[in-house]
Amino acid sequence: MQSWSLSRPPFLGFMSHSIAMEEEGGLSKSLAMIACMSMALLYVAILYAPTLVLRLPPPSSLNNYMVRRFICAIVSSILSLFVSALILPVRTREAAYVFTAYGLRADHIWQAATIPLFLTSLMYAGSIFLKYLLLLDSWRQYRSSGGSLTFNLCKNALLRFLDCFLTTLSNVLAWRACVVAPMTEELVFRACMIPLLLCGGLKVYSVILLCPIFFSLAHLNHFMEIYSKQNYNIVKASQIIGLQLGYTVVFGSYASFLFIRTGHIIPPVVAHMYCNFMGLPALFSPRSGLVSVAAVMGLLAFFYLLFPATSPDLYNDIIDNCSCWHGYCSWGQEIAKSEL
Repeated sequence: MQSWSLSRPPFLGFMSHSIAMEEEGGLSKSLAMIACMSMALLYVAILYAPTLVLRLPPPSSLNNYMVRRFICAIVSSILSLFVSALILPVRTREAAYVFTAYGLRADHIWQAATIPLFLTSLMYAGSIFLKYLLLLDSWRQYRSSGGSLTFNLCKNALLRFLDCFLTTLSNVLAWRACVVAPMTEELVFRACMIPLLLCGGLKVYSVILLCPIFFSLAHLNHFMEIYSKQNYNIVKASQIIGLQLGYTVVFGSYASFLFIRTGHIIPPVVAHMYCNFMGLPALFSPRSGLVSVAAVMGLLAFFYLLFPATSPDLYNDIIDNCSCWHGYCSWGQEIAKSEL
């Protein structure tokens, strides 16, 4: 069996089972594009629905404000899943089959969670090494003050870690960055949009570049928040927004790549959570030039392992009638037959 390539993607197997393709009067490029644009606008617009549409009073606290936004994001994701299921050209509307089109699968779940997480962490080799240096400095300062490794020290360190962990769990902003945003955004901008765009006839390269544009435009709603924090300096606010949009486009391309390659929604969700937790990767530090060396080595390892670590063989069974949304197994068998 040949390895998967971007030039001939495995979603062709799924499309071969569809009952309505573009040439047969089914899903068209224009309909797929309109649906994706509508979902992107809905994801942002619904955040303001409680105030502008429902006329609810302003939230009394930050927690109430964020919980209200969490509910809006979840409602938007559910609506997007429902709408895309109506227009997605699948052979049956059974929930189990439609869920596989979204990459919502239980098989190969450990591979989908661990391998992409390791791959993504390679981009943060500089950041991880910098944190190691900071920890090492703290230990040296402790030793220089006469401290030693004792049971009480380990106990206090563990208690501080647990306290920090519990504090993070109660932080509503941490929930937004590491749980709600990754899950809802990946459901809308990857699980819903990518199958529509692929079945609409767009090339894989186009989808990998187009989905992040929808994804980045959905983050423009942060402009007023950043604008006010920068003392209403439009130049500084524009620079920050530009940097954020550039970062979201790069990450969106990577997340789209993970989804198309694996047929699982878990890899982009896990990568999204990890990137939001870590922030921007550290590429250099005045503390040590080794941070830059670690960052470069990590990036080289990331690009070297990018295709092997996302090989569809790792995330799908090579059997007849596999459940993956892109029909990788069926596609592989069709290619093999054509070469006989």
